[in-house]
Amino acid sequence: MTLTELRYMVAVARERHFGRAAEACFVSQPTLSVGIKRLEEELDVQVFERASRTEVRITPLGEKLVAQAQRVLDEVDCLKRMASAAKDPLVGPLRLGVIYTIGPYLLPRLIPALHAAAPEMPLLIEEGYTSTLSDKLARGELDAVILSLPFAANGVDVTPVYREPFVVAMPEGHPLANSRP
Repeated sequence: MTLTELRYMVAVARERHFGRAAEACFVSQPTLSVGIKRLEEELDVQVFERASRTEVRITPLGEKLVAQAQRVLDEVDCLKRMASAAKDPLVGPLRLGVIYTIGPYLLPRLIPALHAAAPEMPLLIEEGYTSTLSDKLARGELDAVILSLPFAANGVDVTPVYREPFVVAMPEGHPLANSRP
């Protein structure tokens, strides 16, 4: 079994058609069909039911095999990204989470500066609430998050980036206008 055969299987499952799957894989239909046949023979199972020339159905076991094959291919992509990042950590994507209240003010300055410093690094930004972003950081779905302090979590380094004073605006003559904190 090869990664190419797994890619063919996932493509047929996605497209539900051998011809379109072959196009998506940039191979001829006979090449794709032979790869699927070899895979089914090696596993000694039928992954696809060929109902007609146009209709392809996935067997119940095939559904499980396709899902596992997709996980394997995702892990292979992860290995490639890790190797690429080890060569140059500023080439792989940076998955950055930012809370809604900071994003509109910080990102217009951060994005151009980051692009100038690391032009080959794709920036994937996700705005969200602190709890959602910190959960994604813990699960490894985000590489870094920008949140308001205080924030603490096990296994997370927290570095203050900047301080911003808070001010209160009120009309002249308001009873609290002359009070100090």
